[in-house]
Amino acid sequence: MRQTPVYYYSSTSGLVRAFAERLERPVLNLAEREHRLSEVDGPWVLLTPSYKTGNPANDTIPEAVRRFLSSPVNRRAMVGVMGSGNRNFGTHYQMACREIAARSHRPVLFEFELAGTPWDVARCREVLAELDEALALAHDAPVAG
Repeated sequence: MRQTPVYYYSSTSGLVRAFAERLERPVLNLAEREHRLSEVDGPWVLLTPSYKTGNPANDTIPEAVRRFLSSPVNRRAMVGVMGSGNRNFGTHYQMACREIAARSHRPVLFEFELAGTPWDVARCREVLAELDEALALAHDAPVAG
């Protein structure tokens, strides 16, 4: 069964990268130019941090994520969004994840704080495995017509 890849952005702190690398599936870092400029070849999931300094006018979505999503191919193939956030951001916690999900009409699959806990990693693996199964079933379903 195909494992749905996770495209993620991680700043120099490496918190999101640390989480992504524990998911035991293909993960691609949008901080790397080759991935940021690529187009996907099937369903994929976005993992993005939210950044907020307290100013409501500040954008929470990382520029690398914006660039990757500027491709219509990538936007159409995205099947869900996951987010890393910092509860110190208050009402802006997980804002990037939630904003992208709302704009794209895709579900928020999972949210965690900072680099996540071992429980977060285990639960996220389960969520992604369930997604893999659902996508495989949908792919194998006969087309009506």
